[in-house]
Amino acid sequence: MTYTADHPPVPSSEELRARIPGWGADLDPKDRPSVPKLRFEETGAHWDFPDRQLEMQPRERSIEHQFLTPVFGTSTPPRGLSGAIRRYSYRRFSEGRAAHWLLLILGDRVDAIESHALALVKGHPDNPITESGIKTEFTYNGLAARTGTRRVDRNHAWMDPVLVAGPWVLTGVLGTRAVRRVARRVRR
Repeated sequence: MTYTADHPPVPSSEELRARIPGWGADLDPKDRPSVPKLRFEETGAHWDFPDRQLEMQPRERSIEHQFLTPVFGTSTPPRGLSGAIRRYSYRRFSEGRAAHWLLLILGDRVDAIESHALALVKGHPDNPITESGIKTEFTYNGLAARTGTRRVDRNHAWMDPVLVAGPWVLTGVLGTRAVRRVARRVRR
């Protein structure tokens, strides 16, 4: 049967049940697992809509929604350049757009860089040997666990040292060059 400008005939429930195995399995509310959730039951709640959490600092909110959910997280309010990127993403783009999510990912990466820089300025820089798991590769038989097995991550294990150590090596090289350049200018 082809669909034309005329509406096609709608088969009855009995015809569909005879033609399609399992059709209409959820027509009976007793067979529907979501039915208890759909029934109204007295809970004793004193509200139709829950009390709203106070918004001490402005939070990001999607342009699709009129207001924030009644309760929202406040553990990491947006700050710095990463917060500006996140606020721009929520203010400008719908959640259905890739630009929204790509900007949120960028904001996350910028936040990581800001956190590393802040830790360095405070005198407590990250320890790449212990925090990246490199130490465990040597102390807990890491190499043997990666070879001779059918681990899924073996095909990209070669790039792990590059991804973990690469930024540290690059930062070290750039820092050394900057110190040398400043030292040369001071000597002149």
